[in-house]
Amino acid sequence: MNVSAWVWVATLVALIAVLAVDLLIIGRRPHEPSMKEAGGWVAFYVGLAVLFGIGVWLAAGGQAAGEFYTGWLTEYSLSVDNLFVFVIIMARFAVPRHLQQKVLLIGIVLALVMRGAFIAAGAALISQFSWVFYIFGAFLVYTAITLVKGGENDEDDFKENILIRWAKRALPLSSSFGDGRFSIVTEAGKRLFTPMLIVMIAIGTTDLIFALDSIPAIFGITKEPYLVFTANVFALMGLRQLFFLLGGLLERLVYLNIGLAVVLAFIGVKLVLEALHTNSLPFLHGGQPFHWAPEIPIWLSLLVILGTLAVATVASLAKSSRDKKRELITAER
Repeated sequence: MNVSAWVWVATLVALIAVLAVDLLIIGRRPHEPSMKEAGGWVAFYVGLAVLFGIGVWLAAGGQAAGEFYTGWLTEYSLSVDNLFVFVIIMARFAVPRHLQQKVLLIGIVLALVMRGAFIAAGAALISQFSWVFYIFGAFLVYTAITLVKGGENDEDDFKENILIRWAKRALPLSSSFGDGRFSIVTEAGKRLFTPMLIVMIAIGTTDLIFALDSIPAIFGITKEPYLVFTANVFALMGLRQLFFLLGGLLERLVYLNIGLAVVLAFIGVKLVLEALHTNSLPFLHGGQPFHWAPEIPIWLSLLVILGTLAVATVASLAKSSRDKKRELITAER
């Protein structure tokens, strides 16, 4: 897929324009959106991604479009897990409901910046060293094992890192969020930082950790930087509205981690197989490719990812329903 400079520029301008409109709306009127408003925005962003994939299909063919849709779906599922941690952080720091949109929006912008940097670094590495797929694949398999061992998402999943602990000790902090700014001036003229700054540090470091997972995963689906970047951007768009739309449903996705673990393990194995198929390391097989290693087609990747996420969602909702019935029966006794 050969993407010209003007296509890159046009895409960046269009995406920045969409994000700018979102920023201006939030900056002007921070509020808790209604279900209708949140649903409308989520449908709008999903529709944009679908239309973009159709455009890729028309311009570059079905293979490129399949890679975009598979990458977008993978990144979207990882972003939902990212969103769950955002929820835990906001609950831990008691962020007022009307300020949660602002927190989510800043968190998503930070995620975009960090993933953009990782995409650029990953693309440069892959273009120079094909063996980096061995590292990416092993890392994804390790992440999958960690997710399985971690079990269900809960509030204990979030641990304050050293940067957060330092900020809470070293910075003069107020007890109030105020109007959502990072600092306030007291009546005595002293400037204090609000808890919003600590929340942003927590969100930013969380974004960094999730970027380490998501970038190897998307490169396991496509090596085209343009598709990697756009899949990530579209996966992050509308996440804050999705948070308000899903509401308590996020807590019911108890098997999401297991589903993501299967997806990441599958992509990790796919990366290792691809690295073996194109092997050039002199200490492995004399620097010759392993021709027995199969190349997994994009349609199979899409089928596995869709099927895994569907099973994880249905199983999660079924378990939550059973648990709720047990609670009702126990309460009636």
